[in-house]
Amino acid sequence: MAWEVLRAVDERGAYANLLLPSMLAGSGLSTRDRGFVTELAYGALRAQGTLDGMLDTATSRPVAGIDPPLRDALRLGAYQLLRTRVPARAAVATTVDLVRATSGERPVRFANAVLRRVAARVSETGGDLAQLLDAPPFATDPIGHLTAVCTHPRWIVEAVAEALDGDLDETRAALVANDIRPSTHLVARPGRITRDDLLAECVEAGLDAHPGPWSPYAVRLDGGDPGRLPSVASGAAAVQDEGSQLVALALAATPTVGPDRGLTVDLCAGPGGKAALLAGLLAGGPDGAGLLALEPRMTRAALVARSLEGMAGAWVARADGRAAPLAPASVDRVLVDVPCTGLGALRRRPEARWRRTPEDVAALVPLQRALLVAAADLVRPGGVVAYATCSPHPAETSEVVRQVAGQRPELSLLDATRVLTDVSGSDVSGGDAPGSGVTGAGNGTDSRAETGAETGVGVGTGLGLGDGPFGQLWPHRHGTDAMFVALLRVGPR
Repeated sequence: MAWEVLRAVDERGAYANLLLPSMLAGSGLSTRDRGFVTELAYGALRAQGTLDGMLDTATSRPVAGIDPPLRDALRLGAYQLLRTRVPARAAVATTVDLVRATSGERPVRFANAVLRRVAARVSETGGDLAQLLDAPPFATDPIGHLTAVCTHPRWIVEAVAEALDGDLDETRAALVANDIRPSTHLVARPGRITRDDLLAECVEAGLDAHPGPWSPYAVRLDGGDPGRLPSVASGAAAVQDEGSQLVALALAATPTVGPDRGLTVDLCAGPGGKAALLAGLLAGGPDGAGLLALEPRMTRAALVARSLEGMAGAWVARADGRAAPLAPASVDRVLVDVPCTGLGALRRRPEARWRRTPEDVAALVPLQRALLVAAADLVRPGGVVAYATCSPHPAETSEVVRQVAGQRPELSLLDATRVLTDVSGSDVSGGDAPGSGVTGAGNGTDSRAETGAETGVGVGTGLGLGDGPFGQLWPHRHGTDAMFVALLRVGPR
């Protein structure tokens, strides 16, 4: 089954985190066997570059030239030898059996020889990746060293190091966190279920659950299937990373200046998680503002509609955010969660680090800039734009924001670290919208807009976000995806 996942990823660009759960659901495998299959499939995908490097040392044939079905079997065998407790002899034997079953008898001797050499190398080096891959010394080439031992492409290591201001210890910790299986995060959608009730439901279902440390609506699960929960089945709760929740909370909590028009827009709404949370937060505010969610693709627009089903004052429209069916300067707030490389969710998408390339960044940045410009055009003077990405790459985050803001004198940066810290400290165990979100969603100027949030002086003490003005979350610091958010005030044009 793990081999089938690797083949689907390679042959048709499947997403392992979507494919494997559906395969396991009807497999009849025991819990232990499901865990082993998951470890093999996700682990081999995450470590693909490292495994190919190991195989390169064991054969004179270039790994890229090996027949793909055989190559995927060898990767699974090498992963077992490197990262599991399966005895070397058993790992080699079962992989050879897999090769025989999937590729025939001809490559069996080759596979057996390659895997025996890999097993010998792992035994000789104690599994030390620096030795196995002949990595450059950390002292002379730290990026090259981390590329080898942390199983990431060099360009991603460079981007993470840049985002962390060159702190190589933090860079290592961030890369290591991408290889740790994340917990499942749930959101208790305001107005539909309280977090306390969601926690009680988890306990009743036998799930190991606890409150999320940052979002007042978050619940974290240590294993188990959230689809068993009635509230998830009904849409009152949903699977949503806690970092994603904080983005929506930050926009709802940031006060506008001047009379509101009563409308917030989610410019890139699919698949709908942030839109549903925003709609609940806005409906719970003093003025009951509405939400318009835009999504150009039919299938994703349908997902947004499902997320917003039954929520008053929330609508979905199929439209490109760059050409929204709205008048300029007509809305109070816009969330623009732009399409991005997804480098902030590598722990959830095991194949993504090897699928993405630097060219993807170059192709996405013009779209990201155009969407931010469109968002700024829609917002009235005194309103707020939240620019978000699930990527820490500076080219997709701070550089996009600074470039657009530098060309638009009516835009001023707010301190997202202060707002994120405020919303993460809210107490809403009873299920109402957080106090900061309620005051922010109303009319007029909140006192914070005249102090830290407006001056660009960061506090960020609770979340450890640094000096601002941008908010960058990290798996190794916060246990969330590496979400980025910037908040901008639109001034007089």
